Amino acid sequence: HYTANQESKDNDLASVMSLLTHLLAVLFGMGSWVSINGLWVELPLIVPEIPEGWYLPSYLSVIIQMANVGPLFVTLMHRFRPGALNEAAVIYTIIGLGTVSTFLLGFFWKDTVVVAGAPRSVALLVLTFFLAAVDCTSSVTFLPFMMHLKPQYLTTYYIGEGVSGLLPALVALVQGVGVVRCINSTQSLNHTLSTYNSSLTLDLQAQYQPANFSAEVFFFFLSAMMLVCLAAFLLLNYHPSVASEHSNGRYTNRTKHRAPKNKNWAEQKPMMDPYRAPNQKARSSFGSGSYSWPQVVYIFVILAWVNALSNVVLPSVQSYSCLPYGNNIYHLSATLAAVANPLACFIAMFLPIRSLLLMGGLTVGGSGLGAYIMFMAALSPCPLLVNDVSGGVVIVLAWLFFILTLSYVKVIIGIILRDEGHSALVWCGAVVQLGSLLGAVTMFPLVSVYSLFSSGDPCNTRCP
Repeated sequence: HYTANQESKDNDLASVMSLLTHLLAVLFGMGSWVSINGLWVELPLIVPEIPEGWYLPSYLSVIIQMANVGPLFVTLMHRFRPGALNEAAVIYTIIGLGTVSTFLLGFFWKDTVVVAGAPRSVALLVLTFFLAAVDCTSSVTFLPFMMHLKPQYLTTYYIGEGVSGLLPALVALVQGVGVVRCINSTQSLNHTLSTYNSSLTLDLQAQYQPANFSAEVFFFFLSAMMLVCLAAFLLLNYHPSVASEHSNGRYTNRTKHRAPKNKNWAEQKPMMDPYRAPNQKARSSFGSGSYSWPQVVYIFVILAWVNALSNVVLPSVQSYSCLPYGNNIYHLSATLAAVANPLACFIAMFLPIRSLLLMGGLTVGGSGLGAYIMFMAALSPCPLLVNDVSGGVVIVLAWLFFILTLSYVKVIIGIILRDEGHSALVWCGAVVQLGSLLGAVTMFPLVSVYSLFSSGDPCNTRCP
């Protein structure tokens, strides 16, 4: 007989399986952007060793946008040849490529090749392109894969995606990346034949402190994180304990093993198909028809906007907005911003408020904080309250709540689109990349071509 004790054991077992699946979803999501995020935080160690110098961030921005050919291909295949692309094979391929590329970076990132008479870090730039292709393509493959798990695991995946930025930042903090010390250097500015007439001034020079471990070790760590992501993906597909957490059957074999009564569980048609036979109660032909077309456009415009701001526009000026307040303020704002992302996802697990009005309000509020950050960056190296402790506190809080609000908006949009079907999540990933692309196209000339922002000298800048 089925006893209460047996029922309790079954409930405990189900809780363990659910917890395991949540953990695997976090580890899977962590592999989405960990390699590119890791590369960015390692720049202070890389830049002094390569001929490109501090032009490298500009090159990286261009390379990352060029790598959008990956998600473009996947999106076009999904639109014009629905069902033809084996998404599981694509995920295996990109995780494998990311693992190999980060591993090779550990050996070849300093190697140069003479191009047009000048040494160039060809290996670094080429491997970065592969990493960017991996991470960009993950936006349109990892997210749709989560469609095949129960809805609560999508938020957990977003936590993992946030951790992909937090973990490299914390490791770089332990590594001691970008720690600057100001040292005195005596210079003779007005030397004459009479030594007593020589005037001496003290000048401070910025000196980067040596790291606690090398960039090579850091790249091998990133490669290990990609292997962990691969292991998580394998277990999400094949571990018997996770099978009960799948929505309908196994993702990798969905076309062969789905039950006849569930033939339509994974959409095989393009999401935005104007010729779809409308449901009588549907408000539009989008997904399940829960939202009208103006609402759909509203959701996707907000999605593109918040990703442009949080992924590219504001991060490209973070150093300008924070460094004038001191190196500690810069590192604190970067670390807390990285913490804010998974924190927003954690909040969304318990407060998944789907109100479109709230979404718009949070977007406006986050954009206002972003405008303040941009204003401080434009005033660099002498922003408001630069000589006051409150100035540093305000800029740190601005970064924290900017990332917190917009990350929450991104998660809520993901939850909304998850209910609209597999195709909606593919387009969600595509719009994320489109927003990032538009942000990069806007900011690259402002920062790198027209040099509208000035960083100043961390040791010698004096503000009134």
